[in-house]
Amino acid sequence: MHQNEFVAAHFNEHKEVIVKSFEALQEKIEVTGEILTTALTQGRKIIAFGNGGSATQASHLVGELIGRFLGNRRPLPAIALAADPGVVTCISNDFGYNILFERQCQALATVGDVAIGFTTSGRSENVRLGLAAAHEKGAVTIALVGESPVQEGFADHVLQVPSKTTAYIQEVHLMVLHIWCHYIEAQFK
Repeated sequence: MHQNEFVAAHFNEHKEVIVKSFEALQEKIEVTGEILTTALTQGRKIIAFGNGGSATQASHLVGELIGRFLGNRRPLPAIALAADPGVVTCISNDFGYNILFERQCQALATVGDVAIGFTTSGRSENVRLGLAAAHEKGAVTIALVGESPVQEGFADHVLQVPSKTTAYIQEVHLMVLHIWCHYIEAQFK
């Protein structure tokens, strides 16, 4: 395959995933967008987390909420759990990487908050445990994953991108978080 064929192949495959994702996820995106908006309207916070590229997706969402997305609205309460290297290395070193997000959700999640776990594989144990801990504290939990099956009860709301390709999954996750931001911006003009 020539280099210019890589570009066309990626875009064409991405388009297919987007069409399938729209069909599979439209209602779930709308429902979770309303959940996020309601939580923020009620003074609750968003807690977002993931590993690697998914950690950057979580940070991206938090940046849009604390900073701004389109308009110049007030900052909204949100935290990305992989963003503080001191906390990440302390918990990982002293307790183990698997409980990285669990321990933070035990400390930070409260009733009415929304915890969002990003994992393209759906098999990240620390994301599963973080979502479970947030749920136990009374937070609504949302998981953004790929098409691989996740455990029963992984989250209150699971948005599964119909792809096994990490790049396409992450690209759709980015689209989802931007759509959520549109919902939120409409409420907080």
